[in-house]
Amino acid sequence: MAEKTKLRSEISLQRGKKESPEIEKLKTIKIKVIGIGGGAGNIVSEIASRLKKASFFSADTDSQALMKPPKGVGLFQFGQNITFGLGTGMKPELGETAAKEDRERIKKILKGADLCIFLATLGGGVGSGAAPIFAEISKNLGNLNYGIFTLPFGFEGKKRMEIAKNSLGKLRQNLNAFSLIENERIFQIIERRTPLKFALSQINKILAEALGGLIEIIYQPGLINIDFADIRTIFRGGGKLAYLNAIEAGGENRTKEAIGNVLNSPLYSYNIQGAKGILFDIAGDKNLALVEVGEISKSIFELGERGAKIIFGVSENKGRKGKIRVTLLATGCRSKIFPEEISQKKYSKKAPPSLKLRRARPKKKIQKVKVEEQKTEPGVENTPQLRKNALQLKKEAEEAERELVEKEKFWETPALLRQKNQNAGNN
Repeated sequence: MAEKTKLRSEISLQRGKKESPEIEKLKTIKIKVIGIGGGAGNIVSEIASRLKKASFFSADTDSQALMKPPKGVGLFQFGQNITFGLGTGMKPELGETAAKEDRERIKKILKGADLCIFLATLGGGVGSGAAPIFAEISKNLGNLNYGIFTLPFGFEGKKRMEIAKNSLGKLRQNLNAFSLIENERIFQIIERRTPLKFALSQINKILAEALGGLIEIIYQPGLINIDFADIRTIFRGGGKLAYLNAIEAGGENRTKEAIGNVLNSPLYSYNIQGAKGILFDIAGDKNLALVEVGEISKSIFELGERGAKIIFGVSENKGRKGKIRVTLLATGCRSKIFPEEISQKKYSKKAPPSLKLRRARPKKKIQKVKVEEQKTEPGVENTPQLRKNALQLKKEAEEAERELVEKEKFWETPALLRQKNQNAGNN
């Protein structure tokens, strides 16, 4: 009996050893969030205080911007030989050179990550110039890359927007997906009299909740589970426009509130319409009803592209008393990233058709006809021909035309009548 008990314990230990690698693999999934440039460094500093289970880094060329290390954020200064510890102004080419200079050091930070999330405020020097190099290095390491970028305010001028466009064009080549936040959206979220610092903090809060939802569904097991392999499936491909949002709702109308809020994030000027990959998770307490899951799922399904890959999960969290949380990630969203510039029509010097009709047609110029010298046989005198004036040429042309008309009339006459006419002429 004792031997059987010992054998059973050995079998259970072996089973435990077989199961543990999968559990360990789930635990060791590494997510790194890297803010590149001063603006993104501020975002990362605020998000890091709200989220766990991810590594945060603030990367910049400006040593002064990295003087106050926020809790839980690793500081990374690069390009010291290029900028000498200063910023790059509005020179993205300087930020790019600085990142290339420290390529090997950047590689050490990004190495070993399963998912790299890059944040940058496009339109400046460091973020716009260095972010594409960070993304390129990460891609070469085999990491999954997701970018979250902000676009300049309209009052910052066309130059900054042009820098942002060029940078995004380079970034897309090395990202699986990216989300765009227009700074102008802040006026739709916060009252205009709100202090700028508080307004930006509110945006960071919404962004932190969205990223927190994504990280939570990776690590937290559910009734219908979503794992990192599902995240990789949705991110598969390159340069896709992505929509990421996570909301919490409670009360009697929590289902309708959840649907409305998760599908209409104040951060983006686009939604999930036309998305080719959709992943969402519904988390609630033990009272989460099947009908609620059905209504939320149906609303999301209807906006997706026909034939889109859809992955969903349901998880239970005892801490969400009377509340539900919906996290939604969609990639391949059908939207114009930048508004098309209205190109000014270049009018030609030629007058429009209406004016052309009013103009009198110009008289045709009479071309001078050159009469070439006739080539004669040897021994025969070559008598030069006199050049004819325009009046003489006109008369000759009229006579030739008259002869041609007479010939046409003759051949149009039936053969019998032509014979009679010829005989009458002979008589």
